Amino acid sequence: MFKILLIEDDVTLFTEVKERLDQWSYDVHGIADFSKVFEEFVTLKPDLVLIDIQLPKFDGFHWCRMLRTHSNVPIVFLSSRDHPTDMVMSMQLGADDFIQKPFHFDVLIAKIHAILRRVYNYNTEPIKLKTWCGATIDYEKNTVTHPAGTIELTKNEIYILKLLIEHKNNIVSREHIISSLWDDERFVSDNTLTVNVNRLRKRLDELDLGRFIETKVGQGYLALEEAHYHD
Repeated sequence: MFKILLIEDDVTLFTEVKERLDQWSYDVHGIADFSKVFEEFVTLKPDLVLIDIQLPKFDGFHWCRMLRTHSNVPIVFLSSRDHPTDMVMSMQLGADDFIQKPFHFDVLIAKIHAILRRVYNYNTEPIKLKTWCGATIDYEKNTVTHPAGTIELTKNEIYILKLLIEHKNNIVSREHIISSLWDDERFVSDNTLTVNVNRLRKRLDELDLGRFIETKVGQGYLALEEAHYHD
């Protein structure tokens, strides 16, 4: 049974979401003290976090930033705020998805299913390590190790990188990445993918590898091998 931490101060919404998720045999937990979200997260060790932006004490962005310093657990924002910068900010902080309130529960369930299936199933593949441009990619630990150092990626970032490396030197369409990553592209903003790829490239820049991920305007992205890279 997957444990879900629902960080939501609206008691009515919390109760409704919990009841719906209980029907799918998810183990849903709330927050007792909104000044100790991080401590409760560490104690619970959830498999997925659903979090609102507007919360007592500190907002959801604050807690997302703190959780990402400790864990790569999937994080999904649920928010009534509809400004594009909110979604961009959530993705930049390492969230896996952003769902605007009011939402249809079928959409929420579909997204949760997709994220949990992707995060906790694809790592069962026999090949755990992959070399690319002088770096070793560990799909199990979500790390990229290079002579310049080691970085740890989020689940979305490692999955996008994995997909691009599997098709190295070939363009992978935006549509293919979105459908592979989120299962149902009807519920995903095109900007969500852009933010995720930009964040991946920025992290890879720490190892001087970001230049090997190219954007093909109107087509998609590709991961180059070092031998195919030209300044």
